[in-house]
Amino acid sequence: MAGLAVVITTYNWPTALEAVLAGYLSQQRPPDELIVADDGSREETRAVIEAFQEAAPFKVKHVWHPDQGFRAGAIRNRAIQSAESDYIVFTDGDCIPAPWFLAQHERLAEAGWFLSGNRVLLSESFSQQVLEEKLPVEVWTWGQWLAARRDKSINRLLPLCRLPLGRHYRHRIARQWEGAKTCNLSAWKTDLLAVNGFDEDYTGWGMEDSDLVLRLIRNGVYHKDARFAASVFHLWHQENSRDQLEENQRRLKQLIETDRIQARVGIAQARSA
Repeated sequence: MAGLAVVITTYNWPTALEAVLAGYLSQQRPPDELIVADDGSREETRAVIEAFQEAAPFKVKHVWHPDQGFRAGAIRNRAIQSAESDYIVFTDGDCIPAPWFLAQHERLAEAGWFLSGNRVLLSESFSQQVLEEKLPVEVWTWGQWLAARRDKSINRLLPLCRLPLGRHYRHRIARQWEGAKTCNLSAWKTDLLAVNGFDEDYTGWGMEDSDLVLRLIRNGVYHKDARFAASVFHLWHQENSRDQLEENQRRLKQLIETDRIQARVGIAQARSA
């Protein structure tokens, strides 16, 4: 693997982003580059990123576009274009990585496959405590996580288990596009470019990740299970607006009913714009 990039999508939550970025300083396998895909945040977020650029021992990029509503697919496409690495790990600015997160994505990476992992959900009160007290949960011990589970600060412990599951188990969901989420997903850059990246027709929350993985599978890049290997700690937040969900579901249904592989509006269109 000639380089590993992590792409972190964020929007106007600098305190959470600061906690997430701190988690990448504790990685067993540091990224070769870290790209913040910023969906139009204000200056407070830029200040957090600039401070992190000074502290990080690896390259940190800030890819930004104006705030014109929820356009996660579009800003991720700009991040893919910016990446110099062969392999890209996608996550979000509310997901603190476990110390082994990137090492496991690299270990499980395989030609012709993309990976999707899982997450531990933090409660509202615990998320607030983590951010206010700057708790380094990314390096907590099993004892600390057991205590957090007992007092219902987290929803489950299983994602933290690293099980030596074989290729047969991890390949069993090869053609399953449901359930893969870009808060914990990785793929080869060449495979992402081959399907024209994310479809930027999706605006508002929902379905753009399903659209991507369905097209990857159609193009012969299959789904490999990274659960019980690579996990993130998801900070609680109020749900994003679902006002575009019905329209996005309609777009996904249209894709399912065709054999289309390319994003209608994706990386190629941005390059030619």
